[in-house]
Amino acid sequence: MSRPAVVADDPRPRGPTERVDLRGIALVFVAIATLQLGAAFAVTLFGELGPGGASLLRLGLAALVLLAWWRPRLRGHARADLALTVGFGLTLGTMNLAIYEAMDRIPIGVAVTIEFAGPLGIAVALSRRAQDLLWVALAAAGILLLTRPFGASGLDAAGVGFALLAAAAWALYIPLSARTGQRFPGGAGLAIAMAFATLLVAPAGIAQGGERLLEPALLAAGAAVALASSVIPYSLELESLRRIPARVFGVLMSLEPAVAVLAGFLVLGQALGALDLLAIALVVAASAGVTAARSS
Repeated sequence: MSRPAVVADDPRPRGPTERVDLRGIALVFVAIATLQLGAAFAVTLFGELGPGGASLLRLGLAALVLLAWWRPRLRGHARADLALTVGFGLTLGTMNLAIYEAMDRIPIGVAVTIEFAGPLGIAVALSRRAQDLLWVALAAAGILLLTRPFGASGLDAAGVGFALLAAAAWALYIPLSARTGQRFPGGAGLAIAMAFATLLVAPAGIAQGGERLLEPALLAAGAAVALASSVIPYSLELESLRRIPARVFGVLMSLEPAVAVLAGFLVLGQALGALDLLAIALVVAASAGVTAARSS
């Protein structure tokens, strides 16, 4: 499950003597590495389960863990609250299935970079700084250089389209996640949303994975993906936010596309050209810049 790269403004007072806990920074790096390595490992399952099957295992197993842990109760909540969790779940399911479909067609580093357009757009939309338009231009230049829509980029058009769909879903995910957290205690709302996300991807997952979804070895692999892509990084990020300012967290999270490139190379042997790496660097710089500007 992708997480929002846009972080709310840090409510703690800031000053010239503010110190940053290096352990908190280390936790963020471990969280990012775990998430992207988990995503790269998930790609290795596509040949047997398809992106839909891998997504179903990831969301379904994560939903079971969250439901067992939080034991959410539907009684006492207004219909609007329940409708919110349904919308959150549908967005979550769309985001996960779309990014897996993209990774099945284009390199993981490229897919994650394009997906970052979603949270970056949200950051700019919430900003009142005219200078943020410069960051948008920088990110747009990076994505255009990466996809080269008017030239021969060699990227699968459907893969780019799925990555853009994941970006749009990620943009919706951010406010829906915040509202769900306000109306449900702890992770109860997320648990309910994860169940609806599982239902959304189930048809595609069953169609692509079939009976192989029940094979013990693949179930174990799916559990590993769910832990690496959801449970572990989410827990590490929560702990890191107790140690470092939110603005520092946001800037560090901007490194995800670069780490995705490294994970794709190490796990999948996906090597990118110089122009592709430059394009990804532009998006990383834009994301870090807009996050730092919003928090200053």
